[in-house]
Order: sequence, then structure tokens, then C-alpha cells
Amino acid sequence: MYEIRLHSRGGQGGVTAAKLLANAAFLDGKHATATPLYGAERRGAPVVSFIRIDDHPIRVYSQIRKPDLVIVLDPSIMQTVDVLNGIKPDGEVLINSPHPVEMEGHKVYSADLTGVALSLDLVIAGNPILNTPLLGAIAKVGLVSRESVREAISGVFKDERNTEAALKAYEELVL
Repeated sequence: MYEIRLHSRGGQGGVTAAKLLANAAFLDGKHATATPLYGAERRGAPVVSFIRIDDHPIRVYSQIRKPDLVIVLDPSIMQTVDVLNGIKPDGEVLINSPHPVEMEGHKVYSADLTGVALSLDLVIAGNPILNTPLLGAIAKVGLVSRESVREAISGVFKDERNTEAALKAYEELVL
């Protein structure tokens, strides 16, 4: 079972990204779950989502304590939350950053998801929406196919900029 912990802030689209990722995995023929964990529901508050992907049915819905992949949509969260807590020794990190980021002992993928969202004017209430660009970056990492990402996004969002954001993030992510 592949386990992912996604750190975001309310209003960035982290919970929706988890659901879209689980749906994309399902479209690829996998079993998947997405479960959010958040306190006071308000814009800007830290939110954690958990995604599990497997070839077999998943019967665990608890928090993920030893993730294979940690995703950080807002790097400022790392000032107050230990996002690497419990990550597996060979675990990977995908971080929303326009610059390469190093974290000792882990392979880190950097993607300027904010830049992608802003370039396409994917903004709600002044906040760039990061869920659809994130799906493109995850497809580039190889967790789900680009086609399943496109299909998962277009099934929820009719605005073509969302699919365009995923494709742009896919192209921009350097492995």
C-alpha cells in the first residue's frame, strides 16, 4: 500500500486534491481512499489529508503515520508543523516551491504550483487554487497516469483552466 500525507491550508484545495488523486488512482484501476483531518474549518488553517493507493481493497481509514510521500502545498506550514514526522526512510517529498528544495535523506520534488495557478488566474477569494496543478505534478512523479488526472479533473471542474493547470505543472516538474 502506498500512503501519502498532504499538508495544506484551508482554501488551497488540499482536501479536493486528495479526493481527485484517489479518483485518478481509481480510474487507473487501483483502490484508493482520501480522508481529511482538520480542526476549526476556516480559510488559512492547517489541514492534513491522507491518501492510500493499493492494488487491493483498502480497509484502513486512520491517519497515516509513516507516509511514503509527503506533499506540502504551503511551505510556511513547515514553520509550525513537522511535515517529515514519521516519513519512511526512503520517503519522498513534493513541495510547492519555485526553487529546488533539499531535505536531508529524502528525494524532493519541487513544483511552482502557485505560479501555475496564478498564470492561469485560478484564484478564489484571493487565494491561488493548487489542487489541479498538484495532480499534474503527481502524475509526473508516476503515481497516476496523466490521462486519469485529466479525466478526474474534468469530471469535477468544467473550467478547462483546471486541466490546463495540471498539464502545465506536469511539464514544469523536473524529476
